[in-house]
This record gives sequence, structure tokens and C-alpha cells, in this order.
Amino acid sequence: MKPMTEEHLAVLRRHMVEMIAIHAELASEELGKATLDERVMTAMRRMPRHLFVPAAVAAYAYQDMPLPIGFDKTVSQPFIVALMTDLLAPQPYEAVLEIGTGLGYQTAILAELAGQVWSVEIIEEFAGHAEALLQGLGFSNVGIRVGDGSRGWPEHAPFDKVLVSVAAERTPPALLKQLKPGGRLVLPLGSKNAQLLTVIDKDAAGQLETRQIIPVRFSQLETA
Repeated sequence: MKPMTEEHLAVLRRHMVEMIAIHAELASEELGKATLDERVMTAMRRMPRHLFVPAAVAAYAYQDMPLPIGFDKTVSQPFIVALMTDLLAPQPYEAVLEIGTGLGYQTAILAELAGQVWSVEIIEEFAGHAEALLQGLGFSNVGIRVGDGSRGWPEHAPFDKVLVSVAAERTPPALLKQLKPGGRLVLPLGSKNAQLLTVIDKDAAGQLETRQIIPVRFSQLETA
């Protein structure tokens, strides 16, 4: 069989985004709206997800499903990536902290939309791979380090937005501390078997408002 061309891959990405749109419409009651931000959908349409997964599963890269990336981890389902990004609402002038780089797919989507992304990954092999891949794709607004994500990245704090791509039973205090007043944090909260995608807004006075969106399943936050 012939290898797929860039044209084929672009068609598959468009189909993936159409499936995301259908999923969003079906979840409109929970989301409070029927469509996701077009900036997010455009980023999803552009980003070559097949480069961010192991070659063995690259053929499935544009199906709306999580895929294994090694170390018992997965890259999130495209709908969940799009939804979390939409909820975070990163802007071109903002600095975003990401916890859980993985192989860098969510990182790349954030880097398309935000001014600067700082990403923390506990697995050294993932961090190195993601850094090389993102540099190769021309992203100059991403910094990645190996470390315990629950501690954030205090040297670059405070952050306008924080996105956590792994589940925590409670919000790590360091991440709340490093979030600017007026900022937003999006993360899955709960135990291994019962998690809810959660949005936490910090107002100008530092008070927190929490919204729970939909049930999700992520691997648990590892701490060092």
C-alpha cells in the first residue's frame, strides 16, 4: 500500500475536527454551548497529530480516541484536547503552564494559541522527545523541563492560565499559588476511577470559583 500524502493527512484531520464538532454538539447541555472556539478548531485542523504518537499507532492518529505513547500513558482523545483548550481559552498575549507534556501534542496546540507555554513532564524520555519535535516544527515559544508537575514552575510564575493533563485527587496548592488573579486552571479532579474535568477561576481578589464539566479518565499525577 502507498504511504499517505500530506493531502490525505489533511483530509483525515478535517474529518477528525468534524467528529470533535459532533461530539461538542452532543455534549452541549454539559458544556453550556454547542460549538468550540474556532481558534481551537483551526489549531486542531493544522496540527499533525500523527507526529506526536509512536509509529506503531500513527495510522490511528486522526481517530477520536486516546492512543498509547509508552510508560502506561496515552495521548488524550482529540475531543478532550480540544475541549480542555477551549475551556482554558489561551490568548496570544498569555503565558500558560502545562503539567504533563507527554509527547507534546497538547503542548503544540497551546503553543499555537498562547504567547508562551511552559510545560513540566516527569518522564525524562517524553520531555526530550517532545522538546526535539516541537523545535523541529518551529515552535520557539515553548519551554519544557523534567520535574514534579505538582510543584509547577515557580521561576516563570505567575501564569495567566494553567492546564493539567493528568488527574489529581485535589488541586496542587502550588499551581493555585502560581496562577495569576484573573487566571484560570483546567484539570481533571478525582481518583483513578472517578474524575471530573474541572475549571477553576481565580478572581482579582484571589477567590476561587469551581465548575465541573464532564466525567473523564486520565492517568494520575505522579510526584517526585
